[in-house]
Amino acid sequence: MTGERLTRRFYRRDPVTLAKALLGQILVRRLDDGQALTGRIVETEAYLGIPDKASHSYGGRRTKRNESMYLDGGHAYVYFVYGMHWCFNVVSDRKEVPTAVLIRALVPVQGVDQMKRRRRKARELELCSGPAKLAQALAIDRSLDGIDLATSDSLYVARGRTTQGAGIIATSRVGVSYAENWAKKRLRFLLEEP
Repeated sequence: MTGERLTRRFYRRDPVTLAKALLGQILVRRLDDGQALTGRIVETEAYLGIPDKASHSYGGRRTKRNESMYLDGGHAYVYFVYGMHWCFNVVSDRKEVPTAVLIRALVPVQGVDQMKRRRRKARELELCSGPAKLAQALAIDRSLDGIDLATSDSLYVARGRTTQGAGIIATSRVGVSYAENWAKKRLRFLLEEP
């Protein structure tokens, strides 16, 4: 089972600190029928908001699509990419500070058979090995955009194991080459031993 739900205080951090702190925690998606799909977070990516050319809020951009980024830390920011995939982010910091952490990969913990059905019988290792894959496996879509992870029963993060910086690898971000020097910044974090 999962540990206690993370509180608002946990999320009210800068996105780099939060991205590292989320590693090892448990993402919980509870379906309408009560079934829980869970996975341990093993890869994250920080988006630093207004100055960050790779961020959806770069330059202070505020649209219907990214409005959730402006909510208080601990809300979900779910968006559609490439016209076919959903991606799930955890909003960081405080209200009106549009920063977030993309959840890039999970190690499935609970509900693996359901995840396999959603991912069309993908091998367990590949079920949640990318942001679009994990969103599909856990039935995360736009209906969950803006949901409060600190109070929701449908989607939240529960305490897993703490990494305390040990075993975290920092690399450049993926798929944001348009962001010039921001694409090279080491803002993607992985657990060395997932």
